Amino acid sequence: MTAFLIISFAGTWLWLLFARTVLGLSPLNPLLQLPGFCMPGIAAVVVRRWITKEGFADAGLGLRLKAARRYYAAALLGPPLLAAATLALAAVLGLWHPDLSGPGGIPGVKELATVLGLMAVALILTPVYAGEEFGWTSYLRPRLFGGRTAPSIVVTGLIWAVWHFPLAFIGYVEFSNVLIGLVVWTLAFQLQEIILMWLYMRSGSVWVASLAHAGNNMVLFLVLGAVLDDRAGLGSLTPMLLSLVPMAAVCLWIAGRRKLTGEHSIPEPAHTRGEPGRRHAELGPE
Repeated sequence: MTAFLIISFAGTWLWLLFARTVLGLSPLNPLLQLPGFCMPGIAAVVVRRWITKEGFADAGLGLRLKAARRYYAAALLGPPLLAAATLALAAVLGLWHPDLSGPGGIPGVKELATVLGLMAVALILTPVYAGEEFGWTSYLRPRLFGGRTAPSIVVTGLIWAVWHFPLAFIGYVEFSNVLIGLVVWTLAFQLQEIILMWLYMRSGSVWVASLAHAGNNMVLFLVLGAVLDDRAGLGSLTPMLLSLVPMAAVCLWIAGRRKLTGEHSIPEPAHTRGEPGRRHAELGPE
């Protein structure tokens, strides 16, 4: 696990430094983003294949399209629904005034087409975001705290957030107050990690989590950035802060659903069941 973290952090951070200072690439340039953002996945491959030689049997690489179809649907539809909930909250708080001039007082076809287009882009870019999920979700989290879900998710979310921190200093994201911005960003990563891990553990496929991750970036935060930052002028921090509310509601539903249904554990993905030494992970207080 140490080798994985060293490769992930050193590989990403050194590449970002080189790409910005030597190559002069914009932080929004895919040539800067792709090598760095795929580094956790590369690290997981290197460790699995050549360092621990444990292989990929528990990596969740199966698509499981039929068995996990409802989780694929949740991963695809979740980000636009979270965006809609965040925009509704902004409207209720008087921070944003939606254009209700469309038919029946709803947004027009152009807005809907834009969201559908972004969802299609997220679907296409799912393999790219697997570069992170194959590292954080599939490899790192199950190896923290013996796979106990609550502490391992918290620490994975924290590590994931810190790994992103240099982006706040090279222009990828701009906060008027960097310290507050990083705190809010970290909370956003923590909540996303709970949702991504739930999708992964329920579906048994890293591709479901990768699709949701792509949707968060290409739909949820692009829509909020365009509407609440660019048009409403709320800046980058306020939309992120508002998005914490619906994400927290989803996380509470994930935890509360288990209590209401009497479930005591969420099983590890199907590819790990029956493995010697593996236990069912628990969600909630240990």
